[in-house]
Amino acid sequence: MEQLKTRIEAVLFTTAKALTAKEIGEILEVEPDVAEEALLELIMDYSSRDGALEIDDDNGYILQLKEEYMDIVEKLCPVDLKTAVQKTLTIIALKEPLRQTTLIEMRGSTAYEHVQELLEKGFISKTKDKNGRSYNLKTTPKFAEYFKLKGDTRALAKMLDLEKKVSDEKAQ
Repeated sequence: MEQLKTRIEAVLFTTAKALTAKEIGEILEVEPDVAEEALLELIMDYSSRDGALEIDDDNGYILQLKEEYMDIVEKLCPVDLKTAVQKTLTIIALKEPLRQTTLIEMRGSTAYEHVQELLEKGFISKTKDKNGRSYNLKTTPKFAEYFKLKGDTRALAKMLDLEKKVSDEKAQ
C-alpha cells in the first residue's frame, strides 16, 4: 500500500486538475476502490503532518497548497491564465463596467467559468446591477498591480484604440 500511495502522490503532484479515483486507478493500472483506499490513507497522512500541502477531495482529488500559504506563492509565481480566460479578462478591462449578460453574448456560455476563475484570482469584482437581473464586472486593483498598469483601464483602452487606428492608417 505504501508504494501505491507514493505512486498516487506522484500522479497528484504532476497533474493540474482534480482526478477521480477511477482516473487515478486507470493511470496506475489498479482497481478504483484500491486507489480510493490508498487515497484516503494519503489524505490522512497529509492531514496528520504540519506541512504546507494537502489533498483536496471536493471535486476529485488534487494535491494543493493550503490556503494559508497562498500569499507566498502569489509573490513567487505569476498567475497562469489560459488564453480564453485572458481574452475574457481583456474584454472586461477594456469595456468596464461591463454587464455579465453582455460578456456572455460576446464570449459564449464558457465565459461564466472564466468569470468565476477571475473572481477567485481576485482580478475582477462582480456586483448586482441596478435592475438586479445581471451583474456588473470590473477589474480590481490586483489586476492593475499584476499587469503593472498605471492609471485606469479606460486610458489603456483609448491608447490601444489609438494604436490600432495608427496601424490601420499605415496599412492603407
